[in-house]
Amino acid sequence: MIKDFIEKSRAKSPWMVHFDCGSCNGCDIETLACLTPIYDVERFGVVNVGNPKHADLLMVTGAVNHRNKHALKKIYDQMPDPKAVVAIGACGLSGGVFREAYNVVGGIDKVIPVDVYVYGCPPKPEAIIDGVVKAIETFKAKAREAA
Repeated sequence: MIKDFIEKSRAKSPWMVHFDCGSCNGCDIETLACLTPIYDVERFGVVNVGNPKHADLLMVTGAVNHRNKHALKKIYDQMPDPKAVVAIGACGLSGGVFREAYNVVGGIDKVIPVDVYVYGCPPKPEAIIDGVVKAIETFKAKAREAA
C-alpha cells in the first residue's frame, strides 16, 4: 500500500537532474531557462535536484567523450528505476559539430538508453519543455509497468 502511494507520487511529481557532458553551454543555458518563472517547467510537477539518487528524469546536454562517458553511466546507474532520459541538442543527439573529433564517442545513446530526443542547436526552452513532458509520460508508463 505504501509502495503504491510512493510510486503514484513519483509519477505525479518527477524530479530531474541535469548533466552536461561537455558542450558550448548553449543547451545548458536554455535548459536552465526552463526553470525560470518565464517558462516554469515546475508547473508540470518537475523539480530540479542535484543528486541522481533522488532523480527520476535525467536531462543530458553535450557530446559524450571518452573521459565523461564513465561519469554519465555512473549517474544513470545511480538513479532509481524507473527512470527516463532526455538527450538535448545536436551534440547530445549525435555529437553535433564535434562528432568527427578524435575524442568524441557521439551522442548520449552511445552510452545510455535515451527515451526522448530534443532537437536544435540550441533548442528553444519550449522544445525542451515539450521533451520533458514526453519524458514524464514515458516515466509514468514505466512506473505502471513496474507496479
